[in-house]
Amino acid sequence: MSVRRTLPHKRIRTVGAWCFVDHFGPDDVTMSVPPHPHTGLQAVSWLFAGEVEHRDSLGSWQRARAGELNLMTAGHGIAHSEYSVGEGPLHGAQLWVALTDEVRDRAPAFAHHADLPVVEDGGMRAVVIVGEFAEAVSPAAVYSPLVGAQIEVTEDVVVPVEPDFEYAVLAVDADVTVAGEPVPRGALQYLGWGRDHVGLRAESGTRVLLLGGEPLAEDLLMWWNFVGRTHDEIVRAREEWEAGSDRFGVVAGDPNPRLPAPGLPTVVLKPRPSRR
Repeated sequence: MSVRRTLPHKRIRTVGAWCFVDHFGPDDVTMSVPPHPHTGLQAVSWLFAGEVEHRDSLGSWQRARAGELNLMTAGHGIAHSEYSVGEGPLHGAQLWVALTDEVRDRAPAFAHHADLPVVEDGGMRAVVIVGEFAEAVSPAAVYSPLVGAQIEVTEDVVVPVEPDFEYAVLAVDADVTVAGEPVPRGALQYLGWGRDHVGLRAESGTRVLLLGGEPLAEDLLMWWNFVGRTHDEIVRAREEWEAGSDRFGVVAGDPNPRLPAPGLPTVVLKPRPSRR
């Protein structure tokens, strides 16, 4: 499966609290991701085509289709697995939101949202995945001011944004023009903050993801599937996963073996600022 990772980048680590962007497909493949752990983040699973089945150590078992949101809050620790189901191409995005220091050790949770608000105005159709966009608010629970929206463009559109948020736009289906700059398909265009609108231009029906939020004032340490703050935190999380600790639990009903954690580097891991 073709996967394009555009965040974190060596110069830009976060956009608001968004800290990870993987865009995959469309590919006519089978996706199989056996049980693995997470800490300190919310995983936003969003499909443009296909179906994926989620299981986790809370006992959740949920199938998501295109246009439906699976939102997993890892908090102190959770394990989950994901497998594609059915036939046809698979196309989607796996996104992480870093939990701020005051909530990152909260209890894990999972929610599925099949009915999300839609904004249709000025030649665009926007599905509000998380946060608030154009006065429409997603029912998904998030823990910092942010927005994630799928926008379908009809030629030229003007998208309203918040001046206090920083933003980026992911070109999903085809090349687009974002704020006058050409952006090839699969690329993430960082826009910074201080705007009240963003111009988009593309062929009618082209989809993009708009990601934004208040700039994150915390340095993050991201390693494998863990989002933390210190080297010792990462070492402890890895040790507990490898030992089968109750911290992450068991993904009930999944017959596949758990993914082993990779070996740690021989240097001390250090948190990094949001941009260089």
